[in-house]
Amino acid sequence: MTELDMAELAFNGFVGQWTEGTTDGRRAPLLRRPSELGLAYEDVTFPSMDGVPLEGWFIPADSDRLITHNHFSPGNRYGYPGHLPGWDRFGGFEVNFLPAYKALHDAGYNVLAYDLRNHGMSGYGNGGICTIGLTEYRDVIGALRYAAARPDTKNMKKALLSVCLGANSTAVAWAKHPEEFAEIQALVMLQPLEGRSIGEQFSKALGFEGGYDRLDQAVLERTGFHLAEQSPAKYASAITVPTLVAQEHDDVMTTPEAVQAVHDAIPVEDKQMHWIHGSTRRFDGYNYFSEHPEVAVDWFDAHVR
Repeated sequence: MTELDMAELAFNGFVGQWTEGTTDGRRAPLLRRPSELGLAYEDVTFPSMDGVPLEGWFIPADSDRLITHNHFSPGNRYGYPGHLPGWDRFGGFEVNFLPAYKALHDAGYNVLAYDLRNHGMSGYGNGGICTIGLTEYRDVIGALRYAAARPDTKNMKKALLSVCLGANSTAVAWAKHPEEFAEIQALVMLQPLEGRSIGEQFSKALGFEGGYDRLDQAVLERTGFHLAEQSPAKYASAITVPTLVAQEHDDVMTTPEAVQAVHDAIPVEDKQMHWIHGSTRRFDGYNYFSEHPEVAVDWFDAHVR
C-alpha cells in the first residue's frame, strides 16, 4: 500500500469518526451504572424539544441543587468504552463519568445525566447525523424542561456540566432559546468542540492533498453542514451565567486559541479558563472531573445558591 493509499484510508476514517452513527447506527454501549459506586438512581425518559425520546439517570441527593450533565460524542451518559476492542481508536482507555457523578452527589448535588439523540439508548433523529450541537441543542432544552416540570426538581437551584458535544449543544440552545435558561445559575464547559480547528489540525497532521477544503466538502456531503458551522464560539455570546471552561491544553485535535476564543466570547465577568496539563490526548480531558472533581464542585459551590 502506498503512502497515498494510506492517506486516503486515514481521510475516510476521519470522516466516519466525525459523523459517528450516521452509517450503521453503531453506538457505544452503557457499560456501567451508578449503582456500581453505591449510588441510588432512577431510570428516566423524557422528550427532546422536538419529540425525540431521551433516556437518562436521575441520581438523587438530599439537597435542593441539581446538575444536568450533557455528554460528548461518540460517548454517552456513562462515558466511553475505549478499553474494549472496536472502540479503542481514541487512545485505548475508558472514559468513566461515574466518579464525577458520585463526587457531585457527595458534595450535595442531585444529578440528571442523559443520552443525547443518536447516542446511548436515546432515540433516533435527523437521519442519525451528529451535528455537533446544531440539532442536539433541542435535547438540552428537553432536559431543562424535564427538570423544570418534575415535582421534586422543579424548585431546585440548577446548573449545567456540558462536555464537548454537550457544550456546543448548550451554547446553541442558549443562543436560540435564552428564555429556557432562566433558572440556570452556573455552567461548566469541558472541551467545547471547534469544528474548523479540529478539521485544520487533522488536515495538517495527515498532509493529504486539498487539506481542509477537501475534508470540509466531505463532511458537508455526509452531514449537510460545513465544519465552520460546528463552532460554539459564535453562540457563546448568549451565555449569561458564571462559566468555567476547561480544556486539555496540548490536545492534538484542536488548539488553545480555538478554545480560548469560546471563553472570550462569553460576555460575563465571572468566568474562568482552566487549562488541563499532562496529556495530548483529547479523551484524557473527558476523565478530568472524575479524577479532579473538586474543580467542578468548587465552581458550582461558589455559584449555585
